[in-house]
Amino acid sequence: MDLNTVWFILIAILFTGYFFLEGFDFGVGILMPILGRNDTDRRVIINTIGPVWDGNEVWLLTAGGAMFAAFPNWYATLFSGFYLALFLILLALIVRAVGFEFRSKLETPAWRNTWDSCIFFGSFLPALLWGVALTNIVRGVPIDAHMTFTGTLFTLLNPYSLLGGLVSLTVFTLHGALFLCLRTEGEILDRARATARLLWIPAAVLLGLFAVFGYSQTDFIGRLGIVPGTLPLLAIISFIASYVFMRIKADGWAFATSGLTIVFGTIVAFEGLFPRVMISSTDPQFNLTIYNASASQYSLKAMLIVALVFVPIVLVYQGWTYWVFRKRITRELITDHVGGHD
Repeated sequence: MDLNTVWFILIAILFTGYFFLEGFDFGVGILMPILGRNDTDRRVIINTIGPVWDGNEVWLLTAGGAMFAAFPNWYATLFSGFYLALFLILLALIVRAVGFEFRSKLETPAWRNTWDSCIFFGSFLPALLWGVALTNIVRGVPIDAHMTFTGTLFTLLNPYSLLGGLVSLTVFTLHGALFLCLRTEGEILDRARATARLLWIPAAVLLGLFAVFGYSQTDFIGRLGIVPGTLPLLAIISFIASYVFMRIKADGWAFATSGLTIVFGTIVAFEGLFPRVMISSTDPQFNLTIYNASASQYSLKAMLIVALVFVPIVLVYQGWTYWVFRKRITRELITDHVGGHD
């Protein structure tokens, strides 16, 4: 295994971790105004992700930085061609972060409702657009011999990529509902469980359509590992298992299997791409690969040493954070800190 392959795997792991962790953050933000019937309920929901949401976004920053350093041509083509979509994601994440921080500065309903809307749309838009972006990458976009994206915004808004956006939106929202099942009690827990069971059905339909159309929209058949179809099958099994665990109210297992669905789905995307990093729909000869898009071997080696030192530290710290803030959030806990920081 050469350094180019190692860095491709590391970037795949970073994006997989980001979608798993930030996925439930997006879901919680989307469900907050729906499941939160009053301000106290909404504060409960926000506080379930309050200590961890900003740490989860570190995975995206690290993945983007690793892509820039290890595969600069991939970074340049992706960020120039997908500029508007990625700009909207960044803007939404900024608005969402400001919403978390500013919501409790004043106690007036108008003020809090405004920031609640920012949190909702700041979660909804990335959950949708990440699916659109990833689907376009695996489907292929027009790239010329100079590694330049030659399409437009409407090129990215094709039916299959929009379907992929709906898939990520519903799956992340379902993932968020199951996270709330782990972190809340009482009426909010009951609403979260009911919402998760309700969301599972459209998510299943959309995933099925996405998989079926994927056979004609991608060239992934025969590229998925030693036994073709193993990972997609595992994704299907874990998704079905999540519904079974929902029905018996095994919230921890339901959340874990929902997360595995996201993990296996993301791995399928990266494994189907390998050794390509972006597919050219113009001509296969213009595909960006882990070799023609990479930095020098010296750079890859130096960065690998840095990653081996600091990534374990980040993982230990984040794991410690989840352990410290593992307890359920209750209404009583919120009302004991009226006027406090959410």
